[in-house]
Amino acid sequence: MEVSVTATGGLERRVEVAVPAARVSGEVQERLKKIARTARLNGFRPGKAPFAVIQKQFGEQVYSEVVGDLMRETFSQAVAQEKLSPAAGPRIEPIETAPGADLKYAAVFEVMPQFKLADPAELSVERPVATVTDADLEAMIASMRAQRPVFTEVHRAARDTDRVIVDFDGTIDAAPFDGGQGRDVSIVVGAGRVMEDFERAVTGHSAGEQVQFEAKFPDEHTNKALAAKTASFALTIKKVEEQSLPELDDAFVAEFGIQEGGIDKLRGEVRSSMERELGDAVKSRLRAQMLDALYQANPIEVPKTMLDEQIQELQVDMLRRMGTRDVKDLPPREPFEEPARRRVALGLILGEVLQTEGIKVDRKRVQERLTEMAAAYPNAEEVRRNYLQNANAMRQIEAAVLEDQAIEGLLARARTTDKPASFSELTGFGQTKDQ
Repeated sequence: MEVSVTATGGLERRVEVAVPAARVSGEVQERLKKIARTARLNGFRPGKAPFAVIQKQFGEQVYSEVVGDLMRETFSQAVAQEKLSPAAGPRIEPIETAPGADLKYAAVFEVMPQFKLADPAELSVERPVATVTDADLEAMIASMRAQRPVFTEVHRAARDTDRVIVDFDGTIDAAPFDGGQGRDVSIVVGAGRVMEDFERAVTGHSAGEQVQFEAKFPDEHTNKALAAKTASFALTIKKVEEQSLPELDDAFVAEFGIQEGGIDKLRGEVRSSMERELGDAVKSRLRAQMLDALYQANPIEVPKTMLDEQIQELQVDMLRRMGTRDVKDLPPREPFEEPARRRVALGLILGEVLQTEGIKVDRKRVQERLTEMAAAYPNAEEVRRNYLQNANAMRQIEAAVLEDQAIEGLLARARTTDKPASFSELTGFGQTKDQ
């Protein structure tokens, strides 16, 4: 077998392979002999047909099969011989496939990039340093109270944060429409849970008053029959309720499953939960910084085939989150090119880290990760069994654990400086979208 390799640009290689005609014909003869031993042909007993008849009957088919098999077999031998690492399957271009001649073909494919990892000791990260302060704890308790407000009926005009109970009837072009009627509907002024026109309509009005107003449905409304339409509403205010925070008493504490220990027990559990959240946030920040540092310190060319696959995966994921499977709605690829390039590159870089450092998956951590994931479901043991019986799911868990191990090892060797931070800054607690 003769092999020649040509670099055609970037990571692409063109490998030309020549297989001697004798090897091809020998393989064809062997297969025809096997067929001859069992072939059933009209006019002959099983296995007794003359070889010339077998060759005429099956020769063309067998030759085609042998050529295909030899291309696959010799391609594997060629890349091993030339120490090439294909990034994906090859594009086969036949050059000579005529019977009696040497079999010649070209295989065009991309190879995995070869690179040397940057020294982890030269990578720099900032470790956020923060604690859960008493002020953080009290802010969290206040947030928990705000999530369980108490509403008390008042006899005044509705204002911001009030809950207003209403009946309404809506029409479009003087005709009722589906969803246009409501009875005893609650509207919390300022909460943004209903159309702004509804909140404006009830503000400044008291129980017993009736309000006429118009509201325009958004252009992207989920009900296409209502999108961009303007409806007329007749609304009756039945009750106005003022919002206040619940008392920090045993009844409030009991809503969180605490039967003994009162507010002190609740504060202790909330603080513990906040400290776990803070620890996860610090770990997430360090991980993100290390991935950024790896990406910047190890610029590599990524195989186009792998890049295209990743872009398509991101496009399909976006399509799924848009709630559709229609490929005609597939978003354009341009916005996904850089995220996909980064994801592919980091996968290759982390793979090199694992190989260079000889990191093997920690089975104990795999089991811990599995237990943690299953614990999020009410039927945890059943979920755990299902994962254990799903080889693909377990491979994904193992890959995630391996990645954690690699990043932790890199962080242990990187230059790390402490940076003061706060619970709010690291977790986003209490921050608005604008912040």
